[in-house]
Amino acid sequence: MGQRPGPLEDLGVTGPGVTKGFWAGRRVFLTGHTGFKGAWMAAWLTRMGAEVTGYALAPETDPNLWSLLRLSPVRSVIGDLNDRAALDRALAEARPEVVLHLAAQALVRRSYRDPVATFASNVMGTVQLLDAVRACAELRAIVVATSDKAYENVEQIWGYRETDPMGGRDPYSASKGACEIAARSMAASFFADGGHPAGVATVRAGNVIGGGDWSEDRLIPDIVRGCLGPEGTVTLRAPGSVRPWQHVLEPLRGYLMVAERLHAGDATAIGGWNFGPERRDERAVGEVAGAVVAALGRGRILIDPAGATLHEAKMLRLDCTKARLGLGWVPRLGFDECIGLTADWYGGWAAGRDPATLTLDQIAAYEERTDR
Repeated sequence: MGQRPGPLEDLGVTGPGVTKGFWAGRRVFLTGHTGFKGAWMAAWLTRMGAEVTGYALAPETDPNLWSLLRLSPVRSVIGDLNDRAALDRALAEARPEVVLHLAAQALVRRSYRDPVATFASNVMGTVQLLDAVRACAELRAIVVATSDKAYENVEQIWGYRETDPMGGRDPYSASKGACEIAARSMAASFFADGGHPAGVATVRAGNVIGGGDWSEDRLIPDIVRGCLGPEGTVTLRAPGSVRPWQHVLEPLRGYLMVAERLHAGDATAIGGWNFGPERRDERAVGEVAGAVVAALGRGRILIDPAGATLHEAKMLRLDCTKARLGLGWVPRLGFDECIGLTADWYGGWAAGRDPATLTLDQIAAYEERTDR
């Protein structure tokens, strides 16, 4: 049996970046801005001069990145996507040209505890948004973020491609697969063939890391809480599970590039996109934990002898050939750099440095590697 080809790792292609001039003054409606990935996106958009309206539930943790960043230029609306009256009001006031949908219930283990809320947020919240934005006459680009876990995972050794079937065993993964199907249906029904002129794309990223994440049941926040806490230890459930780890700025660059293409009326940008690391930068959970502990310079790893009590995938890879060839997007940060940036952020925060400065400095350094 032959092995399915992976991404074109040997081409030596360097990826372009975000067109900053495009975003200056652009009206953007960003859902999920109070979350980890959404707060990084809000900071980047604000840095480029976009007029951002954020719509999300209140932050769940204290501390949280959104509050620490103090992004006063962002108009922040605290609301539920399934509160249609509030959503309609926010959209009418924002008059968006671009919608970036990052809001979600994003935790696998929580989805086991509350599957109904997970499906309500991830599926119906997305449908409500896509229905509501049909009233936005100036809207031209809609980017819906789902997850690499949206794919029907059969623990294969090669990466999943955009044409592979959606699925999911645990409620979170299933909700993301269902979100993909719902978004595709809404796009085909209402945003094509004489419908609303906006283009719709879905984007899927691997396991995202970076400074400012304090979510429950996530590896990096658990390590930081444990290693910087009084006991100085972190306990791992499944140290052998392999994931496509990447710094948060890598997929966000892809999302923004897709939005630019959609806004320009590029029909090839419509549909699904994968954004993940090179195969050589995939790592097992235990190796990631060891690297973070070493970078922080403190802490000790323990292994839970009972292991994971709820089903979680052991192997998950993305094939990002489409993004490489269709957008020119390639990862710009290797594994060691991702770990270093993450540890530097948390280390700086623990030492009393300003979180907004830490975040914006890392965005500026990343832009230098990808500007166009």
